Amino acid sequence: MLPRDKPYLGNLRTGEEPNESGYFVRKGSGTVYPNFDRSVLVRMETRSGIVGWGETYGLVAPGAIGEIVNDLLAGFIIGRDPTDPSAIYDDLYGLLRVRGYGGGFFADSLAAIDISLWDIAGRRAGRSVTDLVGGAVRRAVPAYVSGLPEDSLRDRAELAKSWLSRGFSSFKFALPMADEGGAAEMEALRTALGASARIAVDMHWAQSAARAVDLIEDMSPYGLWFAEAPVWTEDIAGLSRVCRESSVPVAVGEEWRTVFDMRSRVDRCEIAIVQPEMGHKGVTSFLRIHDLASELGIEVIPHATVGAGIFLAASLQVSAALPRVSAHEFQHSIFEPNRRLVSGDMDCAAGAYSPPTGAGLGVSPSAEAVALLRPMTPA
Repeated sequence: MLPRDKPYLGNLRTGEEPNESGYFVRKGSGTVYPNFDRSVLVRMETRSGIVGWGETYGLVAPGAIGEIVNDLLAGFIIGRDPTDPSAIYDDLYGLLRVRGYGGGFFADSLAAIDISLWDIAGRRAGRSVTDLVGGAVRRAVPAYVSGLPEDSLRDRAELAKSWLSRGFSSFKFALPMADEGGAAEMEALRTALGASARIAVDMHWAQSAARAVDLIEDMSPYGLWFAEAPVWTEDIAGLSRVCRESSVPVAVGEEWRTVFDMRSRVDRCEIAIVQPEMGHKGVTSFLRIHDLASELGIEVIPHATVGAGIFLAASLQVSAALPRVSAHEFQHSIFEPNRRLVSGDMDCAAGAYSPPTGAGLGVSPSAEAVALLRPMTPA
């Protein structure tokens, strides 16, 4: 757990004060966040001494992940062949299928385990995860700047300009933090960044379908690249309407855990962009979502969020090998301060990520990160 000088997405507004556990709720979306960075890491070691690392979300109730891994899943991994991570993933997923556990903390636990297994498989073979999933189709992964955590519209525009000067030409802002409204935010960013910059909006799953369509149309005259997460994730009918009525590409999928989540939506919704988040999915589900996107002609722009860098490294390793990936989110307010938490040469500069080199994921927790770890051992 790491304290932050400024909470994720920016300073707190009136009415967003943290509770005793350090959690606060963003008024613009109703979503809970902690006022610190936190993640869950899984360390796995083979009998021959090969160590693999995985990671998943730990923003809220990380003990739930630890309990699922230690109490339930670990006992079904011991003795398995680590060279076929997807087979292990499928067997673990199937343990609770009949009880309806196909997502949430259970699937996040699977993601962390899956990432660590792919890391072991690569290290054992002396090959990168990129090589294991088919080999690189690109050396660098195009990146877009995500999040402009400043208090005023003017300062957010200036922050975006500073990244433009560093070679980045694609950006995304968070609608709940656009105090003057989405259209005003788009106008200011377009003026600051020029006509050729790509600008997207993250709507944070907070609108009705009708309201989302109206907001998107208000922003569209300023050249909106895509509109992300326009309605509640459960509102598939609403998503279908937004996809159908919006003149702007709609992007979703950060919160999905499996390809089943995607299938239940693409059958009804004309989704333009899917945004797999490695920390929720693991390598196995990430690959399957990409394959379905390829089959349907959907663009893939992976999501990135708060973490220590392990699942980001996995996302970049896989993205470097997948032809449908056109860009990748760059959370600069997380990546830059937290890059010290992993070893390796992973970087993001001049508009593109450099995936880490080396066997497996190409990264491991740094000595500083290891010192920060708090074990979640079975009772």
